[in-house]
Amino acid sequence: MKVSEKINYLLEEKNMSKREFARKLLSLEPKLDRTGKAPSESTIYGYLNGGREIKIELIPYIADVLKIKEQDLFEFDIEYSTGFNQNKSQDVREIIALLEYLPNNAIKNLKNKLYKYKKIYEDDFDL
Repeated sequence: MKVSEKINYLLEEKNMSKREFARKLLSLEPKLDRTGKAPSESTIYGYLNGGREIKIELIPYIADVLKIKEQDLFEFDIEYSTGFNQNKSQDVREIIALLEYLPNNAIKNLKNKLYKYKKIYEDDFDL
C-alpha cells in the first residue's frame, strides 16, 4: 500500500474530507525544502490522488494532522483490515498494539476464542 493510499484510508476512517485535511495541513505552515514555501492546496490534492510524490519534509505535518506517529505511514498494520473488518480497522490496530501487555495464558485463551469465531464464520459462509 502506497503512503498516499494509507493517508486516504486514514482520512476515510477519521471521516475527514480531503479538503479538510488540506486546510489543516496548510494551517501548520509546512515548508517544502526546494521552494521554502508551503505546498498549494492543489499540490496536496495531487499527493492524495497519487499523482505527485509526497515530499519527505511533509511527513511530520501529515502525521500531526492525522494524529498518528510518522512511522504509521510506512508500517503495514493498516493492512490488517479486510472487507470483513475494514470499518473496525482502527480497533484492530489498537488491539494489536495492546497484545504485548497480555499475559501468555490470556493469549492462549484469546487465540482459542478467535479460532471459534473463525469456524463460525466459515460455517456461515460454507468456506
